[in-house]
Amino acid sequence: EELIRMSKNSNFDIQSPFCVLCGRTDDCPEKYGEKRTYVEYNLTVHYYCLLMSSGIWQRGEEDEGVDGFLIADIRKEVNRAAKLKCNICKKKGASIGCVAPKCKRSYHFPCGIQKECIFQFMEDFRSYCWEHKPVQKFPDKECRGTSQCTICLDLVEQLPMYTVLKSPCCKNAWFHRECLQYQALSAGIFFFRCTVCNNKDKFQKEMLRMGIHIPEKDASWELEENAYQDLLQCYQHCDIKRCLCKKGRDYNEPDSKWEIKRCQCCGSRGTHLACSSMKSWEQNWECMECRSIFAKSGNYSKQKKRSLATSEKTDGTTCLLEEPSPKCPRQSPGSQHNFLLQSPKMMCQNNLSPCSHLEQLTPASNRVTMSLSPLIANRNWSLRKKQLRKQRREVSNILKELKLQVNTKTTRLNINAENIWNSALKGFRQRKFSPTNTIEIKFTNCKNRSKTDTSAASKHHFFQLLMLHLQNSSLFEGSSAKNLSLDFQAVRENLYFEAGKMIAVSLVHGGPSPGFFSKTLFNCLVYGPENVKPALEDVADVDVAQTIKMIKYANSLSSLQSTIHDCYEFLAAAGCLRPITALCDKNMLVNDILTHHVIKRIISPLESFRQGLKTLGVLEKMQMHPDAFSSILCHKPERLSAETICDLFTIHSSSDVNKVEGADFWIGYLQDVESGESVVTLEDILLFVTGSFSIPPIGFDPEPTIKFLHIRYPIGNRLLNCLELPITKTYEQFKNKMEFTIRNTLRVERE
Repeated sequence: EELIRMSKNSNFDIQSPFCVLCGRTDDCPEKYGEKRTYVEYNLTVHYYCLLMSSGIWQRGEEDEGVDGFLIADIRKEVNRAAKLKCNICKKKGASIGCVAPKCKRSYHFPCGIQKECIFQFMEDFRSYCWEHKPVQKFPDKECRGTSQCTICLDLVEQLPMYTVLKSPCCKNAWFHRECLQYQALSAGIFFFRCTVCNNKDKFQKEMLRMGIHIPEKDASWELEENAYQDLLQCYQHCDIKRCLCKKGRDYNEPDSKWEIKRCQCCGSRGTHLACSSMKSWEQNWECMECRSIFAKSGNYSKQKKRSLATSEKTDGTTCLLEEPSPKCPRQSPGSQHNFLLQSPKMMCQNNLSPCSHLEQLTPASNRVTMSLSPLIANRNWSLRKKQLRKQRREVSNILKELKLQVNTKTTRLNINAENIWNSALKGFRQRKFSPTNTIEIKFTNCKNRSKTDTSAASKHHFFQLLMLHLQNSSLFEGSSAKNLSLDFQAVRENLYFEAGKMIAVSLVHGGPSPGFFSKTLFNCLVYGPENVKPALEDVADVDVAQTIKMIKYANSLSSLQSTIHDCYEFLAAAGCLRPITALCDKNMLVNDILTHHVIKRIISPLESFRQGLKTLGVLEKMQMHPDAFSSILCHKPERLSAETICDLFTIHSSSDVNKVEGADFWIGYLQDVESGESVVTLEDILLFVTGSFSIPPIGFDPEPTIKFLHIRYPIGNRLLNCLELPITKTYEQFKNKMEFTIRNTLRVERE
């Protein structure tokens, strides 16, 4: 009734398709902003006309009136403008005035654009008439001529004109104003920058001064649904001449011999692992085209894992020391690259010194040089992986600091591996259990673990099973990145608290991290649920997700209201019912549903889980170092590599041992294992020495070491995390002893 009364008292027809401020029917978002019609207010207005009007301010909240402009204020502004005549078209309704002192010119927004006025979409949203508008200054000595607009590549005159703008950060960068405006509307405030030098701050400041509107939104290409879907398509086809797969060349089964491996150089050719006799997905493979390119350029030999001497040997007894080591490719005299793996942990009896290049070694040196094949040395880790590694090192130091709380008093947990959750829950809830005590694990149902094992290996195995159970339990929902679910039985039994407590204890006591937290769950724990905005991918319930999608992608008001009618009971139960009078209301409704389903619905489990994570001060450290803890809680551990294993172990060597090639054999063996030329894996080696398949976030205690001794076969001392390696004359002998011992030891343990 109030709106109807207001419309009758106003001097314009708000039911007309004309903009109530400029009186035009033009619908050109690039020039005048979005032409918005608000059915509930019977109002049509250009967004820029409203934004630049001199006598109105956003006195309401964003969801009030028209983007914060109250209806009563709009009415007053229209009445005020009705008394002012436009100095350009001579018609009334001029709501915009020049801000220059003593200038009394008024005009409509479209008229101002036509007359080349400047409108500044920042701060106080000032407007300048054609006489007082700001202009760009050019040095007199600067040449006057033509150049290319760096956006449309058409010619642009290098003159101080309204239609031409110059970059403030690049000397020879000129633009058409129209090109810049289209670019700004598309890129938004986060991506709009100089197209030549990529400067953002200085460039945006000058463009805003000169009247370019830069919307506060994400780039259009980021908002487009499935914009990058084509880039996510991986090549999945076996191009080997004789494909062995009975299900066809396009068949791909991950983690099996029928998984398709792409060429490491071009990525546009593939092969089944079995079709190229590869034993591991981590083994590198090049297609025939790339191999021929390498061969023609003379660089293919550097890409090969094996040297010519090894590949052409006639019997298995050939001594690898007679030719260059298979892991030490020959360096040409003019080569500027020396691919050496320099272990940061090489320790000698007499002094500590880093490894040096091969050319610097002398026979009497106490240093052991380890060579790395080009394939490992040239591995280009992405910036993200480097950042994760740095953050994980930071987490390791933090967890070691927290572990100082743990005392020598032991608490024994009797664990049934086949019923890991109930036995762990019973142990954690026993009266004498304390997180600050040293935990001792006894597996009651395993023959090979029938007696108490005080080593970290047994404890790590327990926590590994426990984290795996939690990941697949009813306490969490989702596929890979998981959020908390709502399990009323678990709430009554306080299981969310126990789960948080178990994760905290696992991290501090040397167990693995969960690695399955979603970003939304992690942010709720660190920043509080009130500061987190969930996304559609956080919804695990298929029906709820489908309902949200129907609302989100409704393309008309009638279809939106029909969808809301169909799911009325769901919205009512969720407390998300709201009046829907315009299509744009769907965005707030979607946010309400997401917030309720992902956060508000599980607020009780979340708080209980947070309390559990406070054990040993873990949650407090998470809140102090969110980026570091995100690297282990939201990401799975990276795959082991030869370089990782090499850096993990500290080599203890004495002067008499340095005379043999033991360290070189060790590195060579790691490379063979990584490339799939071995019957064991890098995980097998780590398990053989430490009892763990992966490196825990806190690291190993004690730190893994290697000793070269005059023994027949390698020995993995899990109590000390020490690998004792035999001294052999040839690499082949070393490899055979390693494979025989590790394979049989682990086989016996599994049986």
